[in-house]
Amino acid sequence: MDEHNRPIHTFQVCHVMEPNQNNWLRTNWIPRQAAQKIYVELRFTLRDCNSIPWVSGTCKETFNLLYFETDEPQGANAHFHPNDYAKIDTIAADESFTQTDLGDRVLRLNTEVREVGPIARKGFYLAFQDVGACIALVSVRVYYKKCPSTLRNLAAFPDTVPRVDSSSLVEVRGACVENAEERDTPRLYCGADGDWLVPLGRCVCSIGYEENDNLCIACRPGFYKAFAGNIKCSKCPPHSSSHTEGSAQCHCEKSYYRTSKDPPTMSCTRLPSSPRNLVFNINETALFLEWTPPSDTGGRKDVTYNVFCFRCGADGQACEPCNSNVRFIPRSTGLTSTSVVVQDFVVHANYTFQIEALNGVSGLGRSERQLANITVSTEQAGPSLVGVVRKDWASQTSIALSWQETEQPHAAILDYEIKYYEKEQEQLSYSSTRTKSPSVIVTGLNPSTVYVFHVRARTIAGYSSYSPKFEFEAADQGQVLVIVTATVGGFSLLIILTLFLLITGLKTYIDPDTYEDPSQAVHEFAKEIDPSRIRIERVIGAGEFGEVCSGWLRIPGKKEIPVAIKTLKGGYTERQRRDFLRESSIMGQFDNPNIIRLEGVVTKSRPVMIVVEYMENGSLDSFLRVQELNSSLIWHSTPGIPHKQHLSRKSTLLFANRSIKHDGQFTVIQLVGMLRGIASGMMYLSDIGYVHRDLAARNILVDDNLVCKVSDFGLSRVLEDDPEAAYTTTGGKIPIRWTAPEAIAYRKFSSASDAWSYGIVMWEVMSYGERPYWEMSNQDVILSIEEGYRLPAPMGCPVALHQLMLLCWQKERSRRPQFNDVVSFLDKLICNPSSLLTLVEDVNSFPESPEDMPDYPLFISIGDWLDSIKMSQYKNNFIAAGYTTLDSISTMSIDDVRRIGVSLIGHQRRIVSSIQALRLQFLHVQQNGFHV
Repeated sequence: MDEHNRPIHTFQVCHVMEPNQNNWLRTNWIPRQAAQKIYVELRFTLRDCNSIPWVSGTCKETFNLLYFETDEPQGANAHFHPNDYAKIDTIAADESFTQTDLGDRVLRLNTEVREVGPIARKGFYLAFQDVGACIALVSVRVYYKKCPSTLRNLAAFPDTVPRVDSSSLVEVRGACVENAEERDTPRLYCGADGDWLVPLGRCVCSIGYEENDNLCIACRPGFYKAFAGNIKCSKCPPHSSSHTEGSAQCHCEKSYYRTSKDPPTMSCTRLPSSPRNLVFNINETALFLEWTPPSDTGGRKDVTYNVFCFRCGADGQACEPCNSNVRFIPRSTGLTSTSVVVQDFVVHANYTFQIEALNGVSGLGRSERQLANITVSTEQAGPSLVGVVRKDWASQTSIALSWQETEQPHAAILDYEIKYYEKEQEQLSYSSTRTKSPSVIVTGLNPSTVYVFHVRARTIAGYSSYSPKFEFEAADQGQVLVIVTATVGGFSLLIILTLFLLITGLKTYIDPDTYEDPSQAVHEFAKEIDPSRIRIERVIGAGEFGEVCSGWLRIPGKKEIPVAIKTLKGGYTERQRRDFLRESSIMGQFDNPNIIRLEGVVTKSRPVMIVVEYMENGSLDSFLRVQELNSSLIWHSTPGIPHKQHLSRKSTLLFANRSIKHDGQFTVIQLVGMLRGIASGMMYLSDIGYVHRDLAARNILVDDNLVCKVSDFGLSRVLEDDPEAAYTTTGGKIPIRWTAPEAIAYRKFSSASDAWSYGIVMWEVMSYGERPYWEMSNQDVILSIEEGYRLPAPMGCPVALHQLMLLCWQKERSRRPQFNDVVSFLDKLICNPSSLLTLVEDVNSFPESPEDMPDYPLFISIGDWLDSIKMSQYKNNFIAAGYTTLDSISTMSIDDVRRIGVSLIGHQRRIVSSIQALRLQFLHVQQNGFHV
């Protein structure tokens, strides 16, 4: 009986009084099955010989475990031969029982496991030899290990027995589940303990099937999957559907089509409607036909046009196709533009032109052709095109334009019509105005907005064609335009403008986008370099358009200088080439020691290159992270007294004069000097009217003398409506954690928004390249800023610098400092180093005002507080360390937080930031009392 009075069936022996015992117990024949190595688990009890009197010479406390392999069981009458059995091991008990245990009904069971192998025969016997012990065998379990059948990566793997050698693995190839196919051969390895290891390869669901719980199930009706792979079934594109399960593609609705080249992911499309608004202009030698695209393009962008010509009688009847003498420029079929020029027509005749709109599926539909007609009489010619349109000046809401008069008016010019609209908005709306002179002032414009202008002339014969488009931008709100009207004429205005430029010493920045031909801006502001003067050494990085290399530029009469070379990769489009060179037309206008210097461009040969000065230490953020490895900032601190606005400590800062060549951190003076250089470069940009929009430490380059220079001027920025999104640019994603709130919400970019970004750069520098707001999501950053919270001071940051950061992060942009104020402030700090001795205590996060402080009820628990800052996983850490009330945690420092087991830097900062806010609240309550 066991201790619960349950019967136990055992084999037992206790012949301890007599010497030379040799008692055997044998199992039945056990088939080996698939096993190569077997395991024997024994459960038994054994009597302590010392608890039995007068048996010291005959009692044993061990027994032997043996086995015998055979291919078949022995008969019942077969003679037992002990010598056939091989010994596995001598079994001893870890715990033996005594007479006392018997009286107390205490059962001291021992469990021992032994392995046997390899087993070669079909089966085996186990035997137990007693040599004089008092033992009870409770149970014997014989088993072997295997890796069980399983499904992994859409492949089935069978039961597999591991090898006898525990150091080797069994490779098993899997079979793809139904409706799946191999991508890479699926394999698993069976380990000695029966565990599957090292999964390699996989299967993927076939066309029309998607993965679900390691099976491939058919796509539902209304969904499809066109390619094999581990992707989900997709909903049918617009104007298509699938009616059966497992569809590889969706079929188009009636009157909608796909071409053979359209991917199955594309919406089904239909034929376009007819062209609209056909107009013509004619002179003595040419007829100009124009139209606007169909109101319905059928959902496609590959709309083309065919032009058919018919010559008609005087009454417009009896029309017949034009003869081959009539020429169309560029051609009469397959036109991608909405205009054509007709030449070599007969004068004093009537022509009818049919314009047909087609798209990629026009050959698939059976509906009527989409034609628009216009009848033209060649009796009288209209005026020719106007000349080049120029921008004379621009204010925030107005642009002054002028142009050359038409060269062949064929009659007196009655007036000019100016059509204009915001760029990319022509299809939505446009405006027009008229003037009788070849100049106009267009008013009522939006500041900082690019407009497209077209001009045409009118005579008694009708209108000329519109001029090509000319793009000009209204002035920024931050710019002040002075318009001088003088009766003396243009000469007086020229004198005044010249005096203004001489007094300010600055030239105004000109946006390259205002040029009709962007390459003209490149040639005007960037110097063309002979590629033979450039020697490329090695690739140092990769950009949006190609590789970035280091090399040397040979300047005639001077020694070679190190340069960085941006190259445009092969196979580029014209748009990519313009975007690539746009940055050079911007950089070429800058001349400041804290702005990256453009050496020139290579545009007349391949590869196209932009050559700039070489900055040995690369980007500022990466450079600072390298320096953080070894500290050369040392301080000794004594506790300070908390104040109402912030908590600080008085510290003595020892400025180490160690080398800064990548062997340690910098002194505070050196960091302030780097910040001063960045501010100086931004002051220059602000003064000439350039808004950077992407100021961040990653866009600051550092040379070997620690001079910081502002870079990255080539990105065009468009803010998406999604507040979680970043700015979409031709160069990638720009995180919104560097961007001022008004720029995120209202697209209001200005020098004030650059000042906000500069405050973030200050924080990056003082934290040695940490990521602003750490692991917070973009949405959390936006919400926190709206609620008045700002980044805490980095560890060891002087109070003066953190105060400047907070000024840059003022919600009202008019309250932020201008860059000339920032430069002046930093100059004073450099001249007075003692002002940098007071450090912000550890890491503090301050609201903009005491009213904005977080309101933590003083009676909530530690758990509630940690839940509110999403740090509940550390509740037990706080309680175990004795911090059980908010009052007790308000005295904690960052060292205390580390000591209780918070090891992640981001979590340390979040917790300490909240503790500092609590501390401010306690102080506020002590001074002002509770509000209920």
